[in-house]
Amino acid sequence: MLKPDHTTLDNIKIIVCAWLICGSLDILSAFTDYYIKTGKGPGDLLKYVASGVFGEEAFGDSGIMIWAGLLFHFIIAFIFTLLFFILYPRVKLLQLNVFITAIIFGMIVWAIMNLIVVPLSNTPRPASGQRHIIKPLLILICMIGLPLSIIYKRYFRSYVSTYTI
Repeated sequence: MLKPDHTTLDNIKIIVCAWLICGSLDILSAFTDYYIKTGKGPGDLLKYVASGVFGEEAFGDSGIMIWAGLLFHFIIAFIFTLLFFILYPRVKLLQLNVFITAIIFGMIVWAIMNLIVVPLSNTPRPASGQRHIIKPLLILICMIGLPLSIIYKRYFRSYVSTYTI
């Protein structure tokens, strides 16, 4: 159930705004982390994202794969932004504390991406021992969970759903 004084256009605006903020923060964090680790620019990272659909073909010289990776990243960010928007007014636990909510949602995003999406995709598998958890999890908590928690808390302020868990 949505806040009664918000129109459909209001809902669309807040979802798009939250999506662009969180999608941008997340990808910029990934670019920075990747550059620090490898000294390489964002193109290779975006090709890795595109490889989820295109497999090894994504790592060729085609600049199209860089754009495809960016598109796929923002599609995934949109799905999580929309999911949070749907859940926030219905799940009372998400409304209690922005920091706890950020941690919970960051962990959910990490689990879905690393335990379901990536294993089902065509991306190359990391060598054993190269699976890092803490830094990517912190990025998701800080760049997706926290901004979404703050944005939606303000948007749904003073609204308590009758359908809370």
